[in-house]
Amino acid sequence: MKPRHIAILLVVLVAPAWSATKTVTLSVPGMNCAACPITVKKALTRVAGVAKVDVSLDRREAVVTFDDSQAAVGQLTGATTDAGYPSTIKEAAR
Repeated sequence: MKPRHIAILLVVLVAPAWSATKTVTLSVPGMNCAACPITVKKALTRVAGVAKVDVSLDRREAVVTFDDSQAAVGQLTGATTDAGYPSTIKEAAR
């Protein structure tokens, strides 16, 4: 095998190790009815890399698990804002 092919193979095999699954809690204070969490969840699940979304109307928050190589917290808050529900980070990604 040529050295170039070995280098490409190593990058392909090691690249997944560079990403990590993270969880962030977003405060979404504008949710005030039963339909709001449905809209927020739908907006967040459309972001590439999002694996899981739990939205609570009572706590007015969304807990999002995502692949940080595909999504960033700014994309998550942007998705809720674009859906009409601005959000902020309540608990940083862990």
